[in-house]
Amino acid sequence: MEFNEYQKKSRQTAVYPVIGQGFVYPALGLAGESGEVVEKIKKIFRDQQGIVSTEQRQAVAKELGDVLWYLAQLATELDLELNQVAQDNLDKLLSRQQRDQLHGSGDNR
Repeated sequence: MEFNEYQKKSRQTAVYPVIGQGFVYPALGLAGESGEVVEKIKKIFRDQQGIVSTEQRQAVAKELGDVLWYLAQLATELDLELNQVAQDNLDKLLSRQQRDQLHGSGDNR
């Protein structure tokens, strides 16, 4: 499945309150679901010394799916296509790699 196809299909399930601008709710959801991914990873290190079980892998995958859903809704609210967002990001990273600028900080390196 391509990103744009997922974006269009997932939009059919987008039923959420408008809080101010339409992009606010999915932006908040994206932050919350990202936090849930990190929380599961933290517990893998805390409780399992970093060893990932099949159940934990599946639990993280479900949370990543939720992250993807909110990302798709946020992109849609901002009139962005996920295929283009992904391509632009890859182009940026490959450019940094070619210029030996993968390390460091700042968006414009």
